[in-house]
Amino acid sequence: MIDNINWYPGHMKKTRELIQENLKMVDLVIEVIDARIPLSSRNPVIHELVQGKKRIVILNKSDLSDPAANEAWSDYFRREGNLVQTMNCMTGSGVNLLYKVLSRLQDEKNEGASRKRPLRMMIVGVPNVGKSSLINRMTGKKSAKTGDRPGVTRGKQWLSLENGMQLLDTPGILWPKFEDPKAGLNLAFCGSIKDEILDMATLAMELIGVLAESYPQLLMERYKLDGIEETPLENMEAICRKRGFILPGKRMDYERCARTVLDEFRGGKIGRITLEPVPGKEAGEEE
Repeated sequence: MIDNINWYPGHMKKTRELIQENLKMVDLVIEVIDARIPLSSRNPVIHELVQGKKRIVILNKSDLSDPAANEAWSDYFRREGNLVQTMNCMTGSGVNLLYKVLSRLQDEKNEGASRKRPLRMMIVGVPNVGKSSLINRMTGKKSAKTGDRPGVTRGKQWLSLENGMQLLDTPGILWPKFEDPKAGLNLAFCGSIKDEILDMATLAMELIGVLAESYPQLLMERYKLDGIEETPLENMEAICRKRGFILPGKRMDYERCARTVLDEFRGGKIGRITLEPVPGKEAGEEE
């Protein structure tokens, strides 16, 4: 297993300070997380910093995650006292519902006030969860840089929406050390940690092991496997054989297999998968 994945560029320390400084200026916080890994992509530092502020939790990339798990996680975050919205920030699915919620909150904020003030929001989240895509959908233009590589957004930006609401964007923030190594792995699986610092073959083999246990049928169907082998390495080699990832001398091309499996998982080609069940429940178990 890959241990001690840590990626904490200096600008992330500044982001924490930025959030602390500007929190008093906003009415609510929009926290964007990855629906496939709701806990691992939910930074405990952010959770600590924004306590006491009204919060909307956006389960982004919900088109890539298990539908039953989306419902279970939505219930989980509502029980915490948050508003919750499942979305696909890249396509804009769910943005109209979000606007309705924001309009209601703005009306509540201005109820009885002689001077109407626009709702002011802060968007937070770890790298590569879709914050910039959400901002671009909300503003109707490419106000924020987007990319499939973590760490694209830099600095803070105040943005005005067409309805007059104001939005504060912040760079993605990770925490200095992952207390649970599984959190680091999950973020790496989903692309929130730079691939360049990871052993891709080992990372893909870890992912294959998780999928073989939690979503064996999807793994078998995608790679036309005859069954699930006993070890992740054996399953990886079976994928190599089925896909023809063979080097001269009949050696397995683990690197090509790794890139393929990770890309296809991240793109939803293997299927709709949630890597984390709601605490106390197994994947697929009903509330």
